[in-house]
Amino acid sequence: MLTLPTFDDVMAAARRLDGHAHRTPVLRSRTADDRLKASVFFKCENFQRMGAFKFRGAFNALSRFSAEQRKAGVITFSSGNHAQAVALSARLLGIPAVILMPLDAPPAKVDATRGYGGEVILFDRFKQDREALTREIAQARGMTLIPPYDHPDVIAGQGTAARELFDEVGELDYLFVCLGGGGLLSGSALSARALSPACKVYGVEPEAGNDGQQSFRSGAIVTIPTPRTIADGAQTQHLGEYTFGVIRRDVDDILTVSDAQLVQAMRFFAERMKMVVEPTGCLGFAAACEAGLPIAGRRVGVIISGGNVDLRRFGELMAEVA
Repeated sequence: MLTLPTFDDVMAAARRLDGHAHRTPVLRSRTADDRLKASVFFKCENFQRMGAFKFRGAFNALSRFSAEQRKAGVITFSSGNHAQAVALSARLLGIPAVILMPLDAPPAKVDATRGYGGEVILFDRFKQDREALTREIAQARGMTLIPPYDHPDVIAGQGTAARELFDEVGELDYLFVCLGGGGLLSGSALSARALSPACKVYGVEPEAGNDGQQSFRSGAIVTIPTPRTIADGAQTQHLGEYTFGVIRRDVDDILTVSDAQLVQAMRFFAERMKMVVEPTGCLGFAAACEAGLPIAGRRVGVIISGGNVDLRRFGELMAEVA
């Protein structure tokens, strides 16, 4: 039986991250408040080191390596943000890093991962099993696998973002969190249940990749084909055992939004808040705007997961709604 991470693990992660991760800003927008008729608090992990919340979980996990593990190195698979997070954390801690990335990963994310010192191995996400490939290389090289989301130390690290949000603004009525594999959502739920027990926590996925929603409502992990969506950070096929265990216990529901709604949210952040936010990072706000929940007059938290989008692609998406 799995031993799920706890809020105590989140607090321990916060201590390890102190002085290494940025305490990202919580920003407000009068336009957002007027649109939703609510008080909206944006936790901006697009300003985190390497541009996304993933640094929290990666650094927390790698900082717990033994001397033997540090020498042999770390391996992972990722569409981009976890790749960069592991590569940067490994460089800071003096650990060799190998990252499997899909051929269609955003070039900016591949380049950044290599720039942080990671050895990148490319694969076809629509034809090859990334987890099987990673296990094969890990066994051959004696490396430790730190997956993108289904690991207690990763979940605990990701939970520190929501913990900072509640610490800064107090209790909330609603919290909207991006959902791919569930590391950020499960960690955020741990923090919410400890610091704002009455807060309703919603995970948000792209419509094309609603495996989490199917899993939540069926009570068992559902696996889907690799979804085709602009939210590359949410192109996961299934939740993890650890993440699903926390999500089914502590999350209120899973919502979905369309790619078109994500583009509208990207445009809002660029025009009104002067921020570059990647499509996956817009999931929470898009749902807050479109889900039809009774949030008027309420205190609403939105975690923006990251800002790592190729600028040419960003321009193309913005041109679609110009």
